[in-house]
Amino acid sequence: MSSNLYERIKNFYDSSSGLWETVWGEHMHHGYYGQDGTLKKERRQAQVDLIGELLQWGGIDHAEHILDVGCGIGGSTVYLADQFNCRGTGISLSPVQVNRAQERAKATGLEDRLHFEVANALQMPYPDHHFDLVWSLESGEHMPDKEKFLSECYRVLKPGGTFLMATWCHRPIHEHPLTGDELKHLQAIYQVYCLPYVLSLPQYAQIAKETGFHHLRTDDWSLAVAPFWNKVIQSALTPAAVFGLLRCGWMTIQAALSLRLMQKGYERGWVRFGLLYGIK
Repeated sequence: MSSNLYERIKNFYDSSSGLWETVWGEHMHHGYYGQDGTLKKERRQAQVDLIGELLQWGGIDHAEHILDVGCGIGGSTVYLADQFNCRGTGISLSPVQVNRAQERAKATGLEDRLHFEVANALQMPYPDHHFDLVWSLESGEHMPDKEKFLSECYRVLKPGGTFLMATWCHRPIHEHPLTGDELKHLQAIYQVYCLPYVLSLPQYAQIAKETGFHHLRTDDWSLAVAPFWNKVIQSALTPAAVFGLLRCGWMTIQAALSLRLMQKGYERGWVRFGLLYGIK
């Protein structure tokens, strides 16, 4: 199952990343629209603001060597390396994304401090105690083994290092299990966006605790990011996006046709945007 999933993820991002960059830019993640989601912002600025808000929430004001897990085309990696004047490493399953991230690092003059490679986050090619910040922005949902994922992030962190993750979740289920309609809705999202499954934020926190992270904190930013999907739907209707979709193939077209799944998921409270912070 995992090998097939990895191939689907690779193919999805190989085919869609170029179109996303053309329409949206270098950041392949949600935007931030204020705590209650009511601020009006230019869409790319909202994505940059999300990074800044996450750093502020995590109290992160310096770093020496960052690992960006699921780096996309290097948007966050470049931003963080420039922000902290530090080294950065990014990994992705997509060779297309890695090549583009390398190009962007060179274009920004940061190629001497940034390194990108194709790698599996569940089997990272790095020694123990290697990074002082592990950053995972909307990649945890793709992981077929959440326990192994957090364990690997913990392993490569230096003692005292920081782990900061933002990921797609489903609503908490400690009092009320997911209903049949909710499970059906989530399964449709999994299929379209190449996800094995997602967890609730309390479940992630429990795994992090069992892994060994301490000073754990969590937060739910679903309201703050939910307007993002309205913006994506609007952008998908532009002529440039339509022509680009036709060139990208069926996987990308299917994802575009299914954008309402995420929009409705947020509206109904089934889909959540969760933050997790921990120290090794």
